[in-house]
Amino acid sequence: MDYLYLIFLVSAFFAVVLLLEAGYSAWNSSMGPEAKRIQHRLQAMSAGSARSAESSIVKQRLLAEAPEMERLLLRVPRIQHVDRLLVQSGLDWSVAKFLGLTLLLVVAALVVGLVLHFYWLFIVLAMAAAATLPYVYVLNARNKRIHTIESQLPDALELMSRALRAGHSFPSSLEMVATEGPRPIAGEFRTTFDEVNYGIPMQDALMNMTTRIASADLRYFVIAVLIQRETGGNLAELLDNLAKLMRERFKLIGHIRVLSAEGKLSAWILTLLPFALAAVIYVVHPKFLAVLYEDPAGLKMIYAAGLLMLFGIVWMRQIIKIRV
Repeated sequence: MDYLYLIFLVSAFFAVVLLLEAGYSAWNSSMGPEAKRIQHRLQAMSAGSARSAESSIVKQRLLAEAPEMERLLLRVPRIQHVDRLLVQSGLDWSVAKFLGLTLLLVVAALVVGLVLHFYWLFIVLAMAAAATLPYVYVLNARNKRIHTIESQLPDALELMSRALRAGHSFPSSLEMVATEGPRPIAGEFRTTFDEVNYGIPMQDALMNMTTRIASADLRYFVIAVLIQRETGGNLAELLDNLAKLMRERFKLIGHIRVLSAEGKLSAWILTLLPFALAAVIYVVHPKFLAVLYEDPAGLKMIYAAGLLMLFGIVWMRQIIKIRV
C-alpha cells in the first residue's frame, strides 16, 4: 500500500510538471518574446510597402485589433498615411490606439474647460491643442529615429563595403549590418534581408525600406545601389564615397545649426511670449482681458493678431530653415 501511494505521488508530480511545461510551451509559442519578435518583423515588413504579387506572402499590418474597428478604419481615406507615420516613428502603436488617445485628450480638455468655466474660445483652443499632442509626440519620435538612423548609416555603408571587398554578396552584406549593426538601423536592414529571403525582389525590398524610413540619405543609398545593379561598377567604392559624403554633410548641418541657434531661440520666445503673458494676466486679473473676447472689436483684434503671428512664424521658419 505504501508503494502504491509513493507511485501515485511520483506520477502526480510528473503530471503537474508536464502540465506546467505544456502550458508554458503553448504560451511561449503564441505570446512569448520570440513570437512577438516574429510578429513585429512580419508587420514591419508589410507596413507601407507596395502590394505586389511577390509580397502577398507577408502578413499585413493591422490598423486595429478588433475586426469591426479594422473594417471601419479601412474606409477612412488616406488612413494608410497615419499608419505609415506610426511605423516610421518606431512606436508599437496601432492607428486605433493613436486615434483613441487623441479623442481621449480632446474629451479631457473639454471636461476641464467646462469644470473651470473657461470661455468657449479658450476651450476650443485647448481641445485643438490637445488633439495635436499625440501627433506631435509621434512626429517627434519619428524625427529622432530618422536622425539616429542617418547618423548610423555611414558606418553601416562602410561595413557593407568591407563585406563586399571580402567576397560577400550584397544580401550577405545586408545581413552583416542586421547582425552587427546598432539599433534601430539593424532592425530595418534585418527586415529588408528577410524580405529578400522570402522571395521579394531586391528592388522592391529596398524601396520598401525607403518607405519605412523617410530619409534622403537612405534614398541616395538605394538609388545608387539600384543604378549600380543596372549599369555595373565597383559597389564597394560607391558605398565608401557615399559614407564619406554623408559625413561631410553632417558636419555642414552641424555648423549651420550652430549659426541658426540664435534665430531659433528668438523665434520660440517671440511665439510663446504673447500666450504666456496672456495666461499670467488671466490668472492675476481675469476681468482685465474680458474686453478682448466679450467686445466684437476685441475679437477682431484677436483674429488679426493670430493671423499676423501665423504669418510671422512661417516667415521666421523660412529664414532659419536652411536645406543642405
